[in-house]
Amino acid sequence: MVPRRIAVTVLSAGLLLAVGAAPANAAPANAAGDTPPRVTNGPCQYTETTDEPAARPVPLPRDPRHTPNRGTVTVTLFTNVGLIPLTLDRAQAPCTVQSFLHLTRHGFYNRTICHRLTTYPTLKVLQCGDPSGTGSGGPTYQFPTQVTGSETYARGTVAMANSGQGFDGSQFFLVYGDSQLPPNYTVVGTVDDAGLQVLDTIAANGNNGANGAGDGVPNQPVTITSMTVGS
Repeated sequence: MVPRRIAVTVLSAGLLLAVGAAPANAAPANAAGDTPPRVTNGPCQYTETTDEPAARPVPLPRDPRHTPNRGTVTVTLFTNVGLIPLTLDRAQAPCTVQSFLHLTRHGFYNRTICHRLTTYPTLKVLQCGDPSGTGSGGPTYQFPTQVTGSETYARGTVAMANSGQGFDGSQFFLVYGDSQLPPNYTVVGTVDDAGLQVLDTIAANGNNGANGAGDGVPNQPVTITSMTVGS
C-alpha cells in the first residue's frame, strides 16, 4: 500500500507512519461461518490474524497472567551498516516487549530490510520489521497498542508502527531526530548511543523519495542480518 503524497504536518506525519503497516495490522475479518481467530487468554490478548498471510509465520506468544512488567532487556540489531543496540522497557509496554522478544527469539527479524526512511523536519525515522520488505507485512498475530496519551517521540525512541486501528504487529521505527507525532504509537524503548551513530549514517544518505520527497527506501540499504536478546 503506497502512501499518498500529503503535506507535511504533525497530523500527516502520523498518517504516513500508519499507512506503512496497514494490511498486516488491520483487524481480522471474520465472515459468517468463518473459524474465529485464536486469542490468547492472558492480559495481552494476542490475536491470530486470519485475513492476511503472514510475512513469516510464527506461533502466538505466551501470554502469562502476570506479564513481566519490571526492568529492561537489551536487543541488538546486527546490520550491514553496524550494530544497533536497543533497550526495551518492560514497565512501559510489557505486552509489546514480550512480543518483540518472542519475534526476536524465533528469528522473525533475521534477514530483513529496513524498508522506509523519512527525512521530514518533523518526522525522522527508520522503519523496519517487515520480512516482506513491502511495508505491509507482519506476523501471524496482532495485539492492542499500548499508549497512555502522553507519548513523545524524541531522538532515540523505539516505537511500534501501526495501522491507526489500535493494533500492533511486528513493524517498528527508530527515531534518529526529534519527531512530532500524535501519541498513537507504542513506545517500547530506546536506541543506545552506538546505534544512534549508525542511524545518523543511514539518514545522511537520504532516501529515494518513492513515497514523496522525504519519504522512501533508504539510499543506504539496511539489512538486519540477525537480532539477539541480551540481559
